[in-house]
Amino acid sequence: MGSAAQKKAIRNHRARLERRGLARFEIMAPDADRELIRALARRLAEAGPEAERVRATVQRAVASEPPKTGGILAALRRSPLVGADLDVGRPREEGRGIDL
Repeated sequence: MGSAAQKKAIRNHRARLERRGLARFEIMAPDADRELIRALARRLAEAGPEAERVRATVQRAVASEPPKTGGILAALRRSPLVGADLDVGRPREEGRGIDL
């Protein structure tokens, strides 16, 4: 595999990756997809909203079932304000109060 110094360098590099929450793994794919997979992996390794958007898109693309609908309604039904008697109305004034 290499000298002791190379082994130590690889071990240190992989430990740094692990501290960042990254893992090294091998996959099997067509050679033509090599750059695509590498670019996708680089994008997913980044933190931020763009990585989350790509992750969500890929998860939807590879999901075995269609996306569920009604997620917003279900979240609203789980709200702690369900059943609270809130007055969400506001006073209505006649006209706009603008003098033309």
